[in-house]
Amino acid sequence: MGQAPAAPPTTPAAPAIRLSGITVAFEGREVLKGVDLEVRKGEFVAIIGPSGGGKSTLLRVVAGLQKAQAGTVEVLGRPAMVFQDYRLLPWRNVEQNIRLPIELTGRGRIETHLGMKPYLRLYPHQLSGGMKARVAIARALAQEAEVLLMDEPFAALDALVRERFNLELKRLHERTGKTILFVTHSIREAVYLADRVVVLTGGRIDAVLETRGEGRLTAFTDGVEALLRERLGVADSTFIEPPPPPLRPPWEVVGVLGLTGLFFLLWSLLSARIPLFMPSPFQVFRALLDNTPLLLQATLATLEAVFLGIFFALLLGLPLGYWMGRSRPLERLLSPFIVALQAVPTVIIAPLLIIWFGYGLVPKVITVALVSVFPVLVSTMVGVREVDRVYREVFQTMGATAWGVFAKLEVPGALPVVLGGLRLTVSLALIGAVVAEFVFGGAGLGYLANTERLNFRYANAFAAVLVTVGLGILLYALVAGLEGYVLRYRRR
Repeated sequence: MGQAPAAPPTTPAAPAIRLSGITVAFEGREVLKGVDLEVRKGEFVAIIGPSGGGKSTLLRVVAGLQKAQAGTVEVLGRPAMVFQDYRLLPWRNVEQNIRLPIELTGRGRIETHLGMKPYLRLYPHQLSGGMKARVAIARALAQEAEVLLMDEPFAALDALVRERFNLELKRLHERTGKTILFVTHSIREAVYLADRVVVLTGGRIDAVLETRGEGRLTAFTDGVEALLRERLGVADSTFIEPPPPPLRPPWEVVGVLGLTGLFFLLWSLLSARIPLFMPSPFQVFRALLDNTPLLLQATLATLEAVFLGIFFALLLGLPLGYWMGRSRPLERLLSPFIVALQAVPTVIIAPLLIIWFGYGLVPKVITVALVSVFPVLVSTMVGVREVDRVYREVFQTMGATAWGVFAKLEVPGALPVVLGGLRLTVSLALIGAVVAEFVFGGAGLGYLANTERLNFRYANAFAAVLVTVGLGILLYALVAGLEGYVLRYRRR
């Protein structure tokens, strides 16, 4: 009888990660020196070594966040990454942070909330370190990536919570079969979790040890240690209950009322000394009541110029400020002209506006827009630059498009600074509208105050000024309220 033909040899599966001759240098100092590493699909590999040995740099090279000066990197698909500082977006709650990669790419699914369902509406500042770690891991799992990179995700946790998370991560790996590359400083953690442990020292791989099944969760297994563990129970981490909003201190209320009373007292004393040119508070309040329809009409006219001017200031300042924030050369090119335009007094260009556009609403709106565009532009530029680079890296690892970065990161990230600039914008817009009404005439509080002054009806003029002051306070309060609502995710 003839022998049966030998079965063809099986081809080993391609590794999920293959690094060949990876060299990375910063300012002439080599951090990684010819590193070669293969991680098989479904394997859990821990990297351990002293600080400054290149562990995190190696992980960033695999993630595509750091380019190597030499060598090749092959990764199965786009890896998901859990950063050491978690990098949760502060303006998104737990559920929104987990769903971020799905919103950016239209792919992925939320496999598990890792015990976070009661806390899905909380914001990052309300979470403890352990809960932030859960959110970061859940966000990485939502990407459905084959390779999961973890840069010391449990380093900031206390020992008991860290052991709990080690156990959960081990079960997660067994259940999902994902390929995990895990950086840690803990020898016990590395041996317990990993199939293999890579020792990285001085930018080189010193040893690769097989550790599957060799580790244990804790050394506290006997005697008093075991009793203490039983007493402590299972460690967990939930959330930090935010403190209630502080009450306004009594001295603030008393101070505001006292300063207001002092102002009216000085006003009354001054009006008693020069009654012809300084009406008393009572006379001004009487003028407010007697001229309510006229003042209301003037207020609406002023508000029309203010809102139209702010609209055009936003229309011009927001996109221009955004591109100046993204491009230093563009900022250097345009800044001299913008500063020069801002430095030109309104009274100088007013005659030109009259020649070009005549009297009426158009020159008023142009004046308001020119006065208020500068803070919009500058706050937008600064806000875009204030978006932390670490968040941009998060979006890079998720494969976000330029539109996704703009809509999900740059707009909400720059919003606190933009809204702060908007406070100044509304104040300047009101000033610009009143000054324009002095120059160009027509309806409005500025025009009313000027005409009443010229006709020696000082009580009416002061009433118009008082309404203008109240209008300024109201506009500022509206923007402050909008800012408080939009930025309600921030810690008080």
